[in-house]
Amino acid sequence: MDSILVRGNGALSGAIPIAGAKNACLTLMPATLLSDEPLTLTNAPRLSDIRTMTQLLQSLGAEVASLQDGLVLALSSHSITNFRADYDIVRKMRASILVLGPMLARYGHAEVSLPGGCAIGARPVDLHLKALEAMGAELDLRDGYVHARAPGGRLKGAVVEFPFVSVGATENALMAATLARGTTVLKTAAREPEIVDLARCLRKMGAKIDGEGTSTITIEGVDRLGGATHQVVTDRIELGTYMLVPAICGGEVECIGGTLDLVESFAEKLDEAGVSVSQTNRGLKVARKNGRIRAVDVTTAPFPGFPTDLQAQMMALLCTADGVSVLEEKIFENRFMHAPELIRMGARIEVHGGTARVTGVERLRGAPVMATDLRASVSLILAGLAAEGETVVRRVYHLDRGYERVEEKLRACGAHIERISE
Repeated sequence: MDSILVRGNGALSGAIPIAGAKNACLTLMPATLLSDEPLTLTNAPRLSDIRTMTQLLQSLGAEVASLQDGLVLALSSHSITNFRADYDIVRKMRASILVLGPMLARYGHAEVSLPGGCAIGARPVDLHLKALEAMGAELDLRDGYVHARAPGGRLKGAVVEFPFVSVGATENALMAATLARGTTVLKTAAREPEIVDLARCLRKMGAKIDGEGTSTITIEGVDRLGGATHQVVTDRIELGTYMLVPAICGGEVECIGGTLDLVESFAEKLDEAGVSVSQTNRGLKVARKNGRIRAVDVTTAPFPGFPTDLQAQMMALLCTADGVSVLEEKIFENRFMHAPELIRMGARIEVHGGTARVTGVERLRGAPVMATDLRASVSLILAGLAAEGETVVRRVYHLDRGYERVEEKLRACGAHIERISE
């Protein structure tokens, strides 16, 4: 099994290209199921999760070709032959549930296994199902599968009010509503850039959508959708992760393709901690202002708040800050599993429920650590870059789900990092 070996070696400087967004691409790919015409996605990230979604779509009868070294995905669903998304594929990745809405909307029926993914707390799909039920779907949960049917073969427009913000449920309902009969209004909708990106792609395919990026999205159903070519939005979580490299190590890094609007609340916290972030004509330039990082308090929230997917990485930074920081996790109830591993590296962290109290130390120490989920894995790499000695991060298959060519990108900035087999 592969591990990542990191040797802390001081300040890092250079340019890091930021990939297309994993979470956007995983939503855009199932959109092919809404049309019998080709969908082409450019700026696709090259990740194991993308391969998993490819396998899932191909198992349904869709055609998926990876072109230009994986940066372009050519998809076609002109001859879907299977309407059952099997457990063996779906269990690997939570985003698999996003085939449910499109299949139900276009074909009037589907069977989808309940999904898997990172073990970061309960993430039920009940909001997805309630939204589809509001649009007339008849659902039966048995043997670990959602058996869904649209009476008369077509969903109908409805007002769907989510009790709280859910990115996945918003995405599933948005796709399903594009082919529903009548108008659908999604209230308390997620506002994430990935939602906006999906709406833009669907609009290119002929969907009638208004209000993406706000908490109310209105969709007027159409009879059919066509094909499109769409560029996947920049990955704001990868962007935020690499913005932390010069913050935790010193030096200066330019994140190519990054824009401030994707990470505004995150950049504000970095500024408060003593990190400079400025827009360039190529991306975002990041550098520590003066001396040691200052302690800051962080509370995760739906977009445009501080992203839960950057909480673990921010904790790694605050382990070396001057003072005491308090991190509150408001999105997932079990997302501090990286804390014990950081403690093995000399961090001082106390976790009480959904709150972590971090007392900064002057320097972390290299140690053998284990990744527990996708974002935790990269937080340990960041910590290793700032630590004395060697850090070995094990179980990095999590890392490959969301970050492409990590070692290559960091080595280009002077990092001592390599992948090893143990």
